Amino acid sequence: QVQLVESGGGLVQAGGSLRLSCAVSGRTFSSYSMGWFRQAPGKEREFVGRISRRGSSTFYADSVKGRFTISRDNAKNTVYLQMNSLKPEDAAVYYCAATPIAGPSALSAQYDYWGQGTQVTVSS
Repeated sequence: QVQLVESGGGLVQAGGSLRLSCAVSGRTFSSYSMGWFRQAPGKEREFVGRISRRGSSTFYADSVKGRFTISRDNAKNTVYLQMNSLKPEDAAVYYCAATPIAGPSALSAQYDYWGQGTQVTVSS
């Protein structure tokens, strides 16, 4: 079993920055690619980005490319989402998720384990 716990959400002004963390316990962290998703009220869960098992590759949704950065520290069993130049439309509950799939994985169904989510609010 794998447990994921997100932290770092909060209220930030538009144009500001926030860094989310996701601590992972259970099976070997480095066995999983890690993804970030978000869900705004009344909307479907949306892919944000993903990082490979060793952190050597990332890819992002077009809506966040150039503003968000995913990184991981396998020694600390933690994955991060650095969010810069935040916009009001970035406001959502952000979730981290783990998948054993090595290749690109942007579909939520590809992820086996999920955190409980952390709220990000962006004021205009």
